[in-house]
Amino acid sequence: MAVDKLKKVPVREQDPQVRAHNFEEVCYGYNAQEAMDEASRCIHCKNAKCIQGCPVNINIPEFIAGIKEGDFAKAFSIISESSALPAVCGRVCPQESQCEGRCIRGIKGEAVSIGKLERFTADWARENGIHPEPAKELNGHKVAVIGAGPAGLTCAGDLAKLGYEVTIFEALHKAGGVLSYGIPEFRLPKSAVVDKEIENVRSLGVKIETNVVIGKSVTIDELMDEEGFEAVFIGSGAGLPMFMNIPGETALGVLSANEFLTRNNLMKAYRDDYYTPIHRGKKVVVVGGGNVAMDAARTALRLGAETHIVYRRSEAELPARAEEVHHAKEEGVIFNTLCNPVELIVDEETGWVKGCKCIRMELGEPDSSGRRRPIAIPGSEFEIEADTVIMSLGTSPNPLISSTTIGLDINHRKCIIADEDTGATSKKGVYAGGDAVTGAATVILAMGAGKAGAKGIDEFIKAKYAK
Repeated sequence: MAVDKLKKVPVREQDPQVRAHNFEEVCYGYNAQEAMDEASRCIHCKNAKCIQGCPVNINIPEFIAGIKEGDFAKAFSIISESSALPAVCGRVCPQESQCEGRCIRGIKGEAVSIGKLERFTADWARENGIHPEPAKELNGHKVAVIGAGPAGLTCAGDLAKLGYEVTIFEALHKAGGVLSYGIPEFRLPKSAVVDKEIENVRSLGVKIETNVVIGKSVTIDELMDEEGFEAVFIGSGAGLPMFMNIPGETALGVLSANEFLTRNNLMKAYRDDYYTPIHRGKKVVVVGGGNVAMDAARTALRLGAETHIVYRRSEAELPARAEEVHHAKEEGVIFNTLCNPVELIVDEETGWVKGCKCIRMELGEPDSSGRRRPIAIPGSEFEIEADTVIMSLGTSPNPLISSTTIGLDINHRKCIIADEDTGATSKKGVYAGGDAVTGAATVILAMGAGKAGAKGIDEFIKAKYAK
């Protein structure tokens, strides 16, 4: 059957009415023939703008050429030169605004499904027992990485390939960071995908120590002065949730998206065979419009709730990926856009939230973010019945590391100040990247920062011994 060069090969998905009641992965991905057909749509540009749109600079035309030829091992080898987490990125990266957003094929027709091809390649490698190649020998230098999330895993993997002895210190009992606690199973399977990607990083020689809280268990200065680490990369993420500070926000049944998703993803609260329960609301309001809000809403829906998204701007301004919004709508999530909570109604007898009082909004002139500023319409208040309200308003870094590390500068948002190209901070030998520096962002941007940090550390140590 001839391939339509102007249209993507469709990807198979679970039926919305079925998947709304389970936590199995929504997207089935490509099989080998579908992947080869989609790869044949790539025109192999000489000036590949798709690479410029990739924060970790994967050689996209070359790996796609490998798929087109049926040489999937070659495709995986090419991706592995740049990415430590290809099966993750193929599932959760915003390709539509990055690599695929710059695809020349997309000028006339639909862009090549680069993300789905990356996912296929990584899944094929995993199923066939193929792993990235470790360094042939160690170089005798030790580096510590704080946080086993996307930034930390990427930095550690890149340094290990260069021959460094790398140890990751993770505060939680399980590695993965947001990949393990934040993104739901139906978007990113844990044992089948995340755990296997982490095993690949370990196979490069990286050690991962869990249950180590930097700033409490041990400080950065102790790692460098007493334990012999010549450099440290901070990739600790941004796990401190934000709230609105409106009346009723301290009521029972009000929680952050961080807590809700962590309980469901890391602690498996959605499963009956795990004794880590969470209150399953019947009517849930999720405040926010990003990917985390979509994850929380779609999780609440699967737990049996009538679920509303409340977002103060219009649907056109939703920061979540279009695919996630589309999936949420298909599954039955109700969108209340151009609305903003002003008060949470509390049952005085039980102390439990029973409603969300909102005000309708209209869009004015653009604000500092470049988006049109939402303005409240006087007298337009209304209520949404709710026994659970989940706040998904963004996060900031936990101040524990910065408050226990002398000489580490932070900005007014409590984010660590670091050079964008190298990850260097104000403290010699200490580098940082990902959400700890930028605040909450995407997995792939954190990975790009991890790569920059690895490059900066390598240059720092080599310069130190070149004198």
